Amino acid sequence: MINKIVNALDDALEGIGDGAVVLISGFGDAGTPHQLIDGLVRRGSRNLTVITNNAGVGATGVGALLAAGQVRKLVCSFPRAIGVSVFDDLYAKGTVELELVPQGTLSERIRAAAAGVGGFFVRTGAGTLLAEGKETRMIDGALHVFETPLKCDAALIKAERGDRWGNLTYRLSARNFAPVMAPAAPLTIAQVRQVVPLGAIAPEEVVTPGIFVDRIWRAS
Repeated sequence: MINKIVNALDDALEGIGDGAVVLISGFGDAGTPHQLIDGLVRRGSRNLTVITNNAGVGATGVGALLAAGQVRKLVCSFPRAIGVSVFDDLYAKGTVELELVPQGTLSERIRAAAAGVGGFFVRTGAGTLLAEGKETRMIDGALHVFETPLKCDAALIKAERGDRWGNLTYRLSARNFAPVMAPAAPLTIAQVRQVVPLGAIAPEEVVTPGIFVDRIWRAS
């Protein structure tokens, strides 16, 4: 019997060790798996590369990992925001690396990893500092830059509902990056608000199929 529900937070995060590359869903606070991140902080994994949209809000979310000194490199679109100081301080001290990626390119690089695409050309960032060291090509009269997939070891995502097979639904904008991150990771861990019986999610309502989810953990 397939049952991907994990009761203990530590068990849900098993396998994420030092040096791991981790995708984390969220747009601001929306869709951020705060409890999974807090569990990763307690787990103490070091030298992490975190791929996400933004650097957390204050010392919460990804900001908590940064504040704990567990992040070696941050790959994101918005490292700075009003009231956020954790990343700013660490970056100024040179203790955390940054790879800045335009938001649409970030999503597509994650999707490319899921689809097995070796890379793609895009106009965004061409002719700017973001294209330094990357292959460029003129396509249809416009300069394009070559972007590579963002491969990872694990993904931490947040969903609204999940069943024991791992099928997921989301709530409004909290969906954001989770559906593209889940297929891209060899280990996908979903924090859900509600665990529902098998069949409670109609097939046409499933956003992320269970084949892309390894563990379901219900946040209390």
